Amino acid sequence: MPKLVDHQERREEIAHALWRVVDQHGCTRATLREVAREAGVSLGQLQHYFASRAAMLTFAMEFAAERTADRVARGLATLEEPPHPRDVLRLVLTEMLPLHPDARASSRMSAAYVLEALHDPVLREQAGLGLRDGRATVERLVRQAIAQGRIAPDRDPDVETDLLLALTGFTPLLELGVIEPEAALAAVDQHLERLFAAA
Repeated sequence: MPKLVDHQERREEIAHALWRVVDQHGCTRATLREVAREAGVSLGQLQHYFASRAAMLTFAMEFAAERTADRVARGLATLEEPPHPRDVLRLVLTEMLPLHPDARASSRMSAAYVLEALHDPVLREQAGLGLRDGRATVERLVRQAIAQGRIAPDRDPDVETDLLLALTGFTPLLELGVIEPEAALAAVDQHLERLFAAA
């Protein structure tokens, strides 16, 4: 009896192959043909799942976002109950940085996606939606911390959100070896300490 193909599983396998190509060779090598070779499928089989490079990148980016959310959820389960908002923000921020292999793959995939989105109006809109969702999550955490008296009430939640997200700008410095992971984590921790100490 022929084996039934789990289409979602196959799409995820292709997404992983795309991540590996981007991780090892950069986004310029992330063509349908190259990803098909990496995934061990024919170009025709890959096109059965993804009609275009843009569709493949979009799925891989959505899958990467799900993986990041899963890592954050697992991290939240290890925190005290109820978790301190500073610890929640630290977890969210550090999972956006390339500090371990899975996060590095997600980070590089995100960079490739953003570069592609700069020249593709459809991808640009989708990428913007994803980034706005991420920002909204951080802003919600900041507003909750202010409401709980953990952050001083005179702090502007919009500005504080943007300053927190600016910490994810350590990504290229980490990737290019300009700073070490310990330095990035120390900066994140010091910023959070200052933010929460003012309450």
